[in-house]
Amino acid sequence: MTHRLALVLTGFLAATGVAAQTTDTAENDASATVETVAENAPELIQSGLNADLNEYLWKNRVLVVFADTDRDPRYLQQLELIEAFPDDLIERDVIVLTDTDPSAKSALRKQLRPRGFMMALVEKDGVVYLRKPKPWTVRELSASIDKHPLRQQEIRDRRQP
Repeated sequence: MTHRLALVLTGFLAATGVAAQTTDTAENDASATVETVAENAPELIQSGLNADLNEYLWKNRVLVVFADTDRDPRYLQQLELIEAFPDDLIERDVIVLTDTDPSAKSALRKQLRPRGFMMALVEKDGVVYLRKPKPWTVRELSASIDKHPLRQQEIRDRRQP
């Protein structure tokens, strides 16, 4: 009986060691992939005070986050939600532009006309697809983006050799 117990414990400890080693390898591979994506992608969150949406036509989707001040709780929550899962947005070619200065009267404010906090998603073709008065999670944003015909075409194109 004691031999069986020793055998079972030895097998369990060996399996645990292999699992831990596999997890470490997977984490290293995942972090290397994220670093590669981050190096090849522009900075995810940028100031939108001097931005022109025409710069991003057919290259990026633009998520514009407006607030009347950079201390607006909804604005801070939206940035936290974006920073929690940036890879999902980078995968979908999203650039986040922020504008927290209504007195600057930026081109983005003139074009999108926000009132207080507002989030707007502009598709690659320049069409404003989504306007929301409250923060959205990256999961909600990703699901909305994935419904677009342009995104569905991108997914089909990536599958083809």
